[in-house]
Amino acid sequence: MLAFLQTNTPIVIFNQIVVTLLTACFLYQVVFFVIGALRGEVAPPKAKKLHRYAFFIAAHNEEAVIANLVRSIKDQDYPSELIEVFVVADACTDNTAQLAREAGAVVYERNDLARKGKSWVMDYGFDRILNEYPDTFEGYFIFDADNVIARDYVSKMNDAFDQGFHVVTSYRNSKNFGSSWISAANATWYLREARFLNNARNICKTSCAVSGSGYLISASVIEGMHGWQFHTLTEDIQFTTFCAIHGIRIGYAPAEFFDEQPVTFKASWKQRMRWTKGFYQVFFTYGKHLVKSTFRYHRFAAYDMFMTIAPGMLLSLISMLANATFLIVGGLSHGFLATEVEMQACAASLIMTFAMMYQTFFILALLTTIFEYKHIHCAQKWRLVTNLFTFPIFMFSYIPITVAALFLKVDWVPTQHAVSVTLDEVMQGAK
Repeated sequence: MLAFLQTNTPIVIFNQIVVTLLTACFLYQVVFFVIGALRGEVAPPKAKKLHRYAFFIAAHNEEAVIANLVRSIKDQDYPSELIEVFVVADACTDNTAQLAREAGAVVYERNDLARKGKSWVMDYGFDRILNEYPDTFEGYFIFDADNVIARDYVSKMNDAFDQGFHVVTSYRNSKNFGSSWISAANATWYLREARFLNNARNICKTSCAVSGSGYLISASVIEGMHGWQFHTLTEDIQFTTFCAIHGIRIGYAPAEFFDEQPVTFKASWKQRMRWTKGFYQVFFTYGKHLVKSTFRYHRFAAYDMFMTIAPGMLLSLISMLANATFLIVGGLSHGFLATEVEMQACAASLIMTFAMMYQTFFILALLTTIFEYKHIHCAQKWRLVTNLFTFPIFMFSYIPITVAALFLKVDWVPTQHAVSVTLDEVMQGAK
């Protein structure tokens, strides 16, 4: 096998170039992983000031979960007079607004069916808060209705915010790791993102990335934008990219919150299709600006975000298709267009590509499970073992998603949430 893999044919040279390019581009993430493993979690010094905050929650038909989030915010070990909770009930047809009010939130009801999506809800809500509560809050927490937060969440975020960050992200955990192999895979990815990306970025004094919810934005940023100006399908990544380009460093704090993960493959597919389409939107809009910021202003965060939103999976897919096409055409030509050695090299390349990808994702899941075991709240311990083998399969499903998102129209569709659990139930390993 090694003999024909070393043959300097065009297809072998092409494969070597692809492997070298991918390794060079993403090697820094391996360095981040090592740093995150060896250095542990960051621990910001205690804040000198207790800042005043508002929680912003966008909610569409979330009666099953909204009250649990509001109660977990009200149950913080932080002075209650320094926290206010705002819920924007967006085109709700259930009791979301009533339950949020009963739990203690200030509720705005919005019914704009023309401009759908979380980003438009944020723009509407911030506009009202800035007008009705001028110069009241120093920072805004962004959360989704299905979240719940640890009791020391605000205290830990306040420690990081007090260091002077304009944006701070936090530790995204999951409240339903054990619901299915899909939810376990999603949860594993976020555990890895928190410990081995954002935590490591913070240690290396580069900028982190916000993801979905669980982040804090300085009031000066919101006031400067006069609301919210990011309206792609992934407004969080768009905002992170904006920060990277303009040199706004995003900090990280090991403040833990819990997110609900999709349970079925169909629900996960729809969600990840929206994310992937949003990544394309951000890439084609901001790609050249990230390159400019990387080389002209020497901002590593810009390079990091370019690698994050760049469709790296497409490069792997192109390599697979090139080898498969070469193999098929060579076989049909009966050796005229490709020799037996070249065809064996293509077949070996395809096998090795999938094997290496599976091995990489398996190791990633294994190390994440080992290092973050204390954060995994799952009653079925066998799920942690089976997840090691199914996580790579979950990641492989990004290949067709990456292709489909290029050509299909993807609209924002609200994700239904039904895992109604309290913080205490999460900590006890509730499904």
